[in-house]
Amino acid sequence: MVLLRRMIGEALRRRRQDQHRTLREVSSAARVSLGYLSEVERGQKEASSELLAAICEALGVRLADLLREVSEDLELAELAVGGATVVVPARPTVVERAA
Repeated sequence: MVLLRRMIGEALRRRRQDQHRTLREVSSAARVSLGYLSEVERGQKEASSELLAAICEALGVRLADLLREVSEDLELAELAVGGATVVVPARPTVVERAA
């Protein structure tokens, strides 16, 4: 089964790592505990929409863009489901330019 919270967490972690930022930096900017952010990234906690918005703001990412990315990954995962294992291909590094 594909877990949405895991896919959201992976997308958040990818964005944070692409920016070469630590959990501590992002958790401070988002005003969420480091431990909770870590659990969200690992797919162990399901973040509220308010929390997702705060994390996205801290990352300088539009929530709509993050959810679109997750939606595309989810579609690929659902198409791949045929057996017990779901393989979602890694996304390329996203480089965002300041406006």
